Amino acid sequence: MEILKPYALNPGDTLGIFTPSSPSYGENEGLFQNGLKHLASLGFKTKLGNLTAARGNQGYRSGSPQERADELMSLVRDPEVKGLVATIGGNNSSSLIPYLDFAEIRRSRKLLCGYSDITSLHLAYLHYAGLSSLYGPTAMTWHGEWPNGIPESSAWFLEAATKHRGGSREVLPPARWSNHRRSWDNGDWQKIPRQWQLNPGWTMLSPGQVEAPILAVNLNTLLTAAGTPYWPHLNGKILLLEDMAAPLSGTERALRQLSLMGTFDQIAGLIIGKPEYYEQEGAPFDYDDIFREVIGPRPYPIVSNFDCSHTVPMISIPQLSPVALSADAANGVSFTFLDGAIA
Repeated sequence: MEILKPYALNPGDTLGIFTPSSPSYGENEGLFQNGLKHLASLGFKTKLGNLTAARGNQGYRSGSPQERADELMSLVRDPEVKGLVATIGGNNSSSLIPYLDFAEIRRSRKLLCGYSDITSLHLAYLHYAGLSSLYGPTAMTWHGEWPNGIPESSAWFLEAATKHRGGSREVLPPARWSNHRRSWDNGDWQKIPRQWQLNPGWTMLSPGQVEAPILAVNLNTLLTAAGTPYWPHLNGKILLLEDMAAPLSGTERALRQLSLMGTFDQIAGLIIGKPEYYEQEGAPFDYDDIFREVIGPRPYPIVSNFDCSHTVPMISIPQLSPVALSADAANGVSFTFLDGAIA
């Protein structure tokens, strides 16, 4: 099936806000409202799906699988809505997949944006609808960042969703990064300024050059697709893996599963996002070392410390967009989109 590009967003467009998994507005309504306010500051109107408007809450999920799918499909069918942004991730977006009308999703060509657990919907969109989507910020994270979002993340989101229709676009490492988390319970997310660190740039683990389509996924969510029809076709692709919690024991297990499945024999390049919560667990080696150990020597570029992950700022990645990735000791790492990802 030909992979279609979603239609570009334009200033004044209405974004449909849907909640496919965690009802985190129940934990922090202020952060949710700030996300809607920030999207308005970027020039967008917002329309809440019915579950989201009612603040649907069944503990760990916003509603039943059918209800969550119906919310998304209602926004897909709504002529006023031009794009779709998830409220946040969670653990159960995959439950929507049996209840979605992918033929209608393909016809709509509405851009869907989200990350982490939204990986399941990205993969399903590609397999069943043949439609690209955007691995990027959600309404609460990071559009909801107090007080005015994350400027770099917003700029990359707008570039991917509204501007880049064709030609090459190089992306440089941001000057700063942060994994500083403030409590939602006591208002620290508003009262305590985010702590930033100097960004050391992207790290070359293996040299090489490649031009290939890129697929951005959350590592643990990707593995939940193993054995399903929507497991991605990875031959000749650049795979971007990112994770939130990264204890080395869990990272080794996840990478070993991918290795045993032949994933690292199929891909043409590998990018590793910064983990938000890295735990060395007493090991005498680090995060990069476990990737080197499991993957071994490869003839393609492998880059770590990349800024598309649960840390901020976050580069928005259009799924299966062609990318040039280069890594060598003399010139470092370069990352360039070779074409636009919106129609």
